[in-house]
This record gives sequence, structure tokens and C-alpha cells, in this order.
Amino acid sequence: MSTSSARYVSTRGQSPETDFADALLRGIAPDGGLYMPTAWPSLSPETWTGKADYKSIALQAIAPFIGDALPDGALDRALDRLTAGFGHPLVTPLVELEPGLFVLELFHGPTAAFKDLAMQLVASLTDDALAASGERLTILTATSGDTGAAAVRAFAGAKSVDLVVLHPLDRVSPVQRRQMTTVEADNVLNLAVRGDFDDCQRLVKGLLADEALRERGQLSSVNSINWARLAGQIPYYVSATAQLGEAATFVVPTGNFGDAFAGIAATKMGLPSNGFVAAVNQNDALARALNDGLYSRRPAVESGSVSMDVQAPSNFERLVFEATGRNAQATRTVFETFARDGAIAFDPDLLTALRDHVSAVSIDEDETRAEIAHAYEAWGRVVCPHTAVALAAARRQDRSKGPVVALSTAHPSKFGDFVSNVLGFEPEPANVIAALGDKPERLTIVDGTMEAARDAVAAFSGRH
Repeated sequence: MSTSSARYVSTRGQSPETDFADALLRGIAPDGGLYMPTAWPSLSPETWTGKADYKSIALQAIAPFIGDALPDGALDRALDRLTAGFGHPLVTPLVELEPGLFVLELFHGPTAAFKDLAMQLVASLTDDALAASGERLTILTATSGDTGAAAVRAFAGAKSVDLVVLHPLDRVSPVQRRQMTTVEADNVLNLAVRGDFDDCQRLVKGLLADEALRERGQLSSVNSINWARLAGQIPYYVSATAQLGEAATFVVPTGNFGDAFAGIAATKMGLPSNGFVAAVNQNDALARALNDGLYSRRPAVESGSVSMDVQAPSNFERLVFEATGRNAQATRTVFETFARDGAIAFDPDLLTALRDHVSAVSIDEDETRAEIAHAYEAWGRVVCPHTAVALAAARRQDRSKGPVVALSTAHPSKFGDFVSNVLGFEPEPANVIAALGDKPERLTIVDGTMEAARDAVAAFSGRH
């Protein structure tokens, strides 16, 4: 794919082809599908075999997806802002725990979670795209914790963007909530929804499709349904491979499946790997789908790894699209059936193709606690519950074919209560968390209905 011809199609096949800027600002395709590049660009092997820094790797990995759709220098400026906000010179350093087992630290950003890597990028690119068009945008995002915090930090004070964040009431950690609600910015609205994360996702999708709201102004999303978010996560897989000097098996703590799909996308661009493992908690819809062939929805169960309490991972649609050979009709049938019936059995060919891309392991709450204890006893390392899920799954993998890398997605102090219940002491707070102090919180509690969410968003976006 040449730089000038970066084009996007919907996974459901009923929306026109478009460019990166439109996919960025829309978030979701008009037909309800997710945008995917029409073809995968190729990465030069020098990207992962040389000594390039994170910014150089990210430029090479992301630029082909943008093409000529944004003003000159937009990506370069966005990456300068991104890397300046991280507290480690490697941005995403790799740490060896024992022979053949590594963690990839993704929590050195301004909200101490991996979401910063993509969100800072998306915020900068969005502001540039809107400045070029003179438009204003209302961005809606559902969060199980970290996405909302990263989005609020990235978009607070943006000149051309209003941000509405929906999180499940009392189902995010206190630190995650305070990272969202203590930011003083008039362009940010925090909605605490009576329901779970899947309810928040349902509301965002419904709001994005609401014609009355769309008539008031342009709407978009920065959930990982937005292709730009995934593109922003591809570089750290390349960086990890460069730091290792060889292919690895990546074990990814998985909620909405965006992080894992970004790794799969990197391999579509040529990055060598020994495979991907989606590590889920007891909210195991993805694991059941891949292991048993039945994709079925159950109510989300609260856990210590709250960012993974997801039973309908949105980005699974992108994997199905790839696994069907980019058959939009087949993809549409799968997800329309799932939406209607709450379950669908995969045919054997599709299941085989899905398993060729990724496997899945479910780690329950007791195993998560045990892994936090093991990490401290074996390596002197304090880890967050999501990282513990990944490590528990990673230690089950065969290291004879190469190293195994568990993604460490958040600083443990974001989940201090859960970690202290296991270890008996509070993790040392990350600097960005200690800085929260006793700042006052700003949030609005709403029922988990379309009417309540629509009224809140309409009032907020109509204040200009």
C-alpha cells in the first residue's frame, strides 16, 4: 500500500471506502462495522532488527496507515508529544523475569496505563485533522477504567473536541475514577452509568448511530473500535521484538481485544512472532469462543482485573473479518446473529482460521491472586491484576520455541486495594497517581438507558 493510497473499508461491507482522516473522526462506520485498511502495508525488517528508537519505529509502523490524509508533520508532532510524556527512555521497556520469560512495561505514560500510548497519539492527530477542516467534534468513549483516564488526560483542554466518557458506576478502581473525574476541563463530561461496561459500550454505539444527536454536530469514538487507536498500539510489538532480537510469543491481558489485534496487525505487516495468547479473566466469552466454538454472551462478572470485565469484545469483529478472508457478508451475519440471539456457533473452517491467529486462556480470580503473590515471591515484583492474568497464562506457554512476553498494562498502584489484599501492603504509587491528591471530583450519574445517556450528551454538546 503506497503512502498516498491508505484506504479503509467497513467490516460489514455496507459503507463506502474512505481515508484515514474520515475513519479517525468517525470512529465507527455508518453501517455499524469497524474500519479496516484495504490492504496491510509492509514493514522493513530493519524496523525490528536495528537499533531504532521508539519514535522511529512508530513513524515507520503508523505512517502507511495515514497516507496523505492529514497535514504534513501531523504524525511527527503527535509522536513527539507522546514520547515526551513517558517516563522511560525506551518508552516501552522489556524486562526479563527469568530465562525466556519477559514483561513488556506499557505503564510509563501520564496515566500509568498502556492506553496512553494510543490515546495521546489519537488526541494529537484528531486536533490536527479538525484544525484543517475547521470542524468541532464530540467524542464518546466507554471505559472499564484505563481508556477513560487516558482519554481525559489526552483531550482535556482540546480546542476543537468535547469528550464524553461513560464508565460503569462503582465498577472501576478508585484511582481510575479519580484520574477521570479530577481533571478540570470544561470540554470533558464524565458519566457514571448504572450498569456494567458492556452497557456503556452499547450506549456509545447507540449514541453514535443516533440521527438526532448527529444533526447537532459530528460524533466519534476513541474506544479501540477506532482504527487509529489500534494503529497506535502496533509499534510496541515491533519495539519489543527489536529489544529481544528474536520472535516471541506475546501473552496479552484482554478485555476488548484491541491490544491483541494490534499485535496480530503487526504480524500482517511482516513482524515475526511465535503467536498470540489472549489472557482473559472469568469473563471468558472470548476463550469459550476460541476453545469451544460457541460465542455466547453472559452478564459480566466483577473482578479485580476490572478493565477485562468484558463479555462482548468489540475488536473480535476485526479478527472474524480477517479469518473469513475479509468476507464482509459473513462477518455481518456473525455479529447480527450474536446481537439478536446472544450466541452463535462458529463453523469448523472459521474456528480453525480464528485459532490460526490467536489462542486464549482464562485465569480466574484465585489464580490472579496467586500470581500476584508468585510475582512478588519469585521476582520481587509487584504487578497489577491484569498483568497477573497475563503472567499466569504466560507461565503455561512452551518456551522451547522462543521467549514469552507478557504485556504489563498498568502500574500496580492503580489497583492498590486489590494488590494490598494479596500482599499485605500498598504498592508504591506512581508519580502521576500520587499527584491526584485530594482534588474534587466532577461526574454525573445516569441510568443505563439510551434516553438518559442521550439527554446528558445533548445537553453537554448543545452548550456552545
